[in-house]
Amino acid sequence: MQPSDNRFPEAERRGVYRAIHERRDVRSQFRPDPIPDEVLARLLQAAHHAPSVGLMQPWDFIAIDSLEVRQAVKAIFERENERAADNYQGEKAQLYRRLKLEGILESPMNLCITCDRNRGGPHVLGRNTILETDLFSACLAVQNLWLAARAEGIGLGWVSVLDPEDLAATLGLPEGVVPVAYLCLGYVSEFLSRPELVNKGWRSRLPIEELVHRDVWGQPLEDGSLSAALRQASEKGL
Repeated sequence: MQPSDNRFPEAERRGVYRAIHERRDVRSQFRPDPIPDEVLARLLQAAHHAPSVGLMQPWDFIAIDSLEVRQAVKAIFERENERAADNYQGEKAQLYRRLKLEGILESPMNLCITCDRNRGGPHVLGRNTILETDLFSACLAVQNLWLAARAEGIGLGWVSVLDPEDLAATLGLPEGVVPVAYLCLGYVSEFLSRPELVNKGWRSRLPIEELVHRDVWGQPLEDGSLSAALRQASEKGL
């Protein structure tokens, strides 16, 4: 069977996969150079072109330059980070406290992607049963932004150690609008060859061969072309 003529040219396909595999959660490598408006506009357009259930497009984008606002967000992070550290004991606790989990003040720009849980009205096509599809859709906007940023040479870090209610109050979000992702953006000195949590010994990537099931949960793939292809891709680091 011939491949579909709808494929991108090979060089463009490689670029897509490169962005996926070289995307990193950046915390420590930010440079102070500002992001040009035309580049930021491309990133926001990429996020805005994410798929969304029922085309509800539940996202909004808050571009944050204010030092005062960022300092307030940093204070929320520091409080919640201390609470999170109490979840671990011994060497794991020591390692956690050594991890840098944000670049709120170091990055030249912060960006919050929100989800308007009322957008589209009470009956959104495709959302009748799974109400969280608005949140899922907003996360797809985050991923689009992340991959576009990598292609532009811009690092992005997702700060998840934040209390959502305090963050919403700090950013003045109206009722029904919730923060989904608080992001740090900027040009970086380097993109690490591996995720930082791997380098620091926190976790390693799980083998994809162990995560693919056949027909029902827990039934492994039989040895065959897909199993061999997955092993080959893992060996190549893909």
